[in-house]
Amino acid sequence: MKHWFEHAIIYQVYPKSFQDTNDDGIGDIAGVVAKLPYLKKLGVNTIWLNPIYISPQVDNGYDVSNYFAVEPTLGTMTDMENLIHAVHDSGMKIIMDFVMNHTSDQHPWFKDAVQNPHSIYRDYYLWAPGHNDGPPNNWGSFFGGSVWAKDPGQTNDYYFHLFDKHMPDLNWKNQEVRKSMTDVARFWAAKGIDGFRLDAFIHIAKADFDQDYPVVDPQREYPLAEPFYANRAGVQKYLRTFVAALKQDYPDLFILGEAASAQVNLAIDYSDPKRQLCDSVITFRNFADSTQGQDDRLPDAFQPVQLDVPGMRTRMAIWQSNLQDVSYPTLYWSNHDMARVATRYGDPQHLEASLKALATAMYLQRGLPIIYYGEEIGMENMQLQKWADFDDLTVDEFVHKAQRLDYTDEKILSSLNRTHKMSARGAMQWDDSQYHGFSHHQPWKYGTSSVVSVSDEKDDPNSLLHFYRQLFELKQTPLYTEGRETILALPDAQVFGYKRKLKHQEAIVLTNLSAQPVTVASPDADLSQYAHVLAQGQVQVAEHQIQMAGWSSLILERKF
Repeated sequence: MKHWFEHAIIYQVYPKSFQDTNDDGIGDIAGVVAKLPYLKKLGVNTIWLNPIYISPQVDNGYDVSNYFAVEPTLGTMTDMENLIHAVHDSGMKIIMDFVMNHTSDQHPWFKDAVQNPHSIYRDYYLWAPGHNDGPPNNWGSFFGGSVWAKDPGQTNDYYFHLFDKHMPDLNWKNQEVRKSMTDVARFWAAKGIDGFRLDAFIHIAKADFDQDYPVVDPQREYPLAEPFYANRAGVQKYLRTFVAALKQDYPDLFILGEAASAQVNLAIDYSDPKRQLCDSVITFRNFADSTQGQDDRLPDAFQPVQLDVPGMRTRMAIWQSNLQDVSYPTLYWSNHDMARVATRYGDPQHLEASLKALATAMYLQRGLPIIYYGEEIGMENMQLQKWADFDDLTVDEFVHKAQRLDYTDEKILSSLNRTHKMSARGAMQWDDSQYHGFSHHQPWKYGTSSVVSVSDEKDDPNSLLHFYRQLFELKQTPLYTEGRETILALPDAQVFGYKRKLKHQEAIVLTNLSAQPVTVASPDADLSQYAHVLAQGQVQVAEHQIQMAGWSSLILERKF
């Protein structure tokens, strides 16, 4: 059975930063509606909306205090219903973030659990008594420090929070929790939402709390203990019940799981249709980074990297071959949890050409493209001006360590701006005005930005935006949605290439992911049978070889 999402080209909208229609500096749902014609022309067919639920905004909407209402700074339920209808009227689909691992500490469930230790909602969360005048164990939070915080009430218990202390984790062992979260999802599916991106679903099962993490990490008092709270067997058990209940009423609902740390075998488990879990998963494990030049005395999270092309070739070959007859992998370069591709992997000396080559390398592969807003015009990380702008405890730890190693404040700030997720959440750059056409008011998170904009690129046939339109037009054809993929074993380390095959049609996609010209031996015996479909940069095709300028790409097709 074919599903609509097998041909999805997804555009991620971070609502707070996309378009502000009431000039308060915060993007809103009405702004997304206003820009639907732009997205339609770009060639995407699915919108992924980051959280729009009522929230204290400790973690920009991922701390939910009311799942059944819209955050007032973003709009109203009527605005959300208008958006859903407008998306469908445009012939597109819409999926939304579903925050299932935790709530806000301002959620009525948690507030009641704190006020009354005998409340039925006490068991909606995870509690444990302290140990030796400290937390129950030594597990570390992804946001720094311990996963445990003291009960604000009158008990001696601690509650579990994998992320910020204001985001207590839900207890998915509790059948009532599973039912309550299913009811939330049903509410939004009934509104017309076409799918959910399951945030942090791999963490909904935890180990018993009496086990310390045995590996000593000299850099962290509370080490990350992922084996005890990620990808455990209970995740599939809880998820299967949740998904089955939804698909019973909404069989074409798209379930996209965020499986950040899942290796390929787990990705197969999570997305195999026979298991009735996710339809596809997003993982961070298909990136290949070169860490050459990093200081091993500092955490690597905030040190810039370069793309390891041979490593990417190997990882993509493994992922593509393993998922070929299972599910569609996700294809992305950026999202709200990492630096923008222009900053992370782009070549500052040849930025536009490098971004065109990177897009070609990724998005014509077998899988579902996910485009982070502004990527299509080459937006880079904005430059924040002080440590506090990052709103991150782990930044403070990095700064203190770097200062002790005599790094200058300027160099520390530069590293943070090149690597931190908050720098990637700047206002969408629609034009060249002071606030980029996003608003007449200073955006909620503001820093200096590069000069690219939609207005400068929309009518330029040589622009990055126009190139993305061409690429997505090609992506929507059967060869690039349904065709099988083979990653090419090419001798040049910086060339990434692959073949796509469908029935009696074949394509060769070659990209030079470096600034240096290369000569590539022909991946086929007779290139004369191939038509040139799309090329970027200077490329010359001879009988037995292809000469490619730096950051160039070539797409060839033939029928046989």
